Amino acid sequence: MKKSLLAIAAMTAFAGAAQAQSSVTVYGILDVGFVGSAYNGTSVAAGAANTGNADAKGSISQKQTTAGFGQSAESTSRIGFKGNEDLGGGLSAVFTMELGLSPDSNSYAYTAASGNTGAIGTPTAFGQINRQTFVGLNKKGLGTATIGTQYTPLFDVQSITDAAGNNNLIGNAVYSSSLQSTGGTFNNGLQPFAGTVDKQSLDAVSGAYTTRASNALKLQSDNFGGLQGQLYYAQVNQTATQTGANFAGGTTASYGPGGVNNNTAFGANANYVWNKLQVVAAYQQLRSFNPAASLAQTAAGSTSTLAGGTADSFGNNMNDSQVYAAATYDFGILKAYGQYITRKAFSTQDSTYGTSRSAYQLGVRSQLTPVISVYATYGLGKSSYYQAGTAYANFRTTQLGTDYNLSKRTNLYVAYGSANQSSNGTIGTGGVTGVSGMNYAAGIRHTF
Repeated sequence: MKKSLLAIAAMTAFAGAAQAQSSVTVYGILDVGFVGSAYNGTSVAAGAANTGNADAKGSISQKQTTAGFGQSAESTSRIGFKGNEDLGGGLSAVFTMELGLSPDSNSYAYTAASGNTGAIGTPTAFGQINRQTFVGLNKKGLGTATIGTQYTPLFDVQSITDAAGNNNLIGNAVYSSSLQSTGGTFNNGLQPFAGTVDKQSLDAVSGAYTTRASNALKLQSDNFGGLQGQLYYAQVNQTATQTGANFAGGTTASYGPGGVNNNTAFGANANYVWNKLQVVAAYQQLRSFNPAASLAQTAAGSTSTLAGGTADSFGNNMNDSQVYAAATYDFGILKAYGQYITRKAFSTQDSTYGTSRSAYQLGVRSQLTPVISVYATYGLGKSSYYQAGTAYANFRTTQLGTDYNLSKRTNLYVAYGSANQSSNGTIGTGGVTGVSGMNYAAGIRHTF
């Protein structure tokens, strides 16, 4: 009996020790409140419905306001799981799985384009299903290597050097934000970037920069004397031989071998902190190469030509480079922020089709009392569209906000954002010439 009790005690102690070597943490954010918006835009469209002439152009003015209880104005709602297992010798296994939440909706329309799968209208609280999912190894004193769907180098340093904390309201010149709430919240054209560059698993949507990519390897160093660095590489490649029939004669023409999904992304960042000064920089580039799919036949179907893209789309062959630099300084009573971002994309089959976007933003944040903080930002930027010397847009952005901390995990907030865009011609898929818009929100955010 004594031996049995001793064996049980030993096994229990061993199991407890093994369990202590690994841990899983559940974390997340729930952000809900009242959200409103106003949008005022002028576009140019085919005039058939306006003038009776399909070849004519007519000016269409669009105004829209929304108001209602929504979600994720200050921070995108999410739930995540992260774990760490001690492998000994300073080596540990790590993982993170983070899912988006939509607390204001009982259904979500899944689309193939969004990368989600499932039946349209399936009741769920999940919005963007996969925010992050990766696993890797950490070596104490060296760094971490992970593989999976992960934030890009630019996002990692931009998100920690933004005075407004990357909220989802209109009015941030250096962050790709798009608030979705009851009734819709519009920021069409307010972060101008012509043509969506969404290539398979490389999540490069229109905006200031690419937030995340799947199939990515990330190497993150430890902190060495205030300096940290990161390397990043993502790849989705497939090669195939394609054949097809001409439109007219019906004869088979060989398209030849080519990448069906040749998508890559690479980048790096650096983060240096010295006393009250922080300086960061990042570079990343996305490439899509698909020469076989870019072969397009003429109307007669007799020949095949390279399709390099259109004014609003770079086709299947594109190059997208993004650069970010920022500095912050803590003066004590307030913290100052300076940010710069630029993005250039063009068709590799026809470089006359291209887009560029650059913006500057200044911000301040102050902790007025132990529980009340305020922030303000102001940004300026310019986008050029289609071809050099053609349409461009100038835009200005502003954000103001305050947080009242009820505890370390719960806060109330009030925020306002606005943006104004002017152009010398028609830009973007919708033919927008000028846009102004604003957001306001008041809500409660809980982190766990």
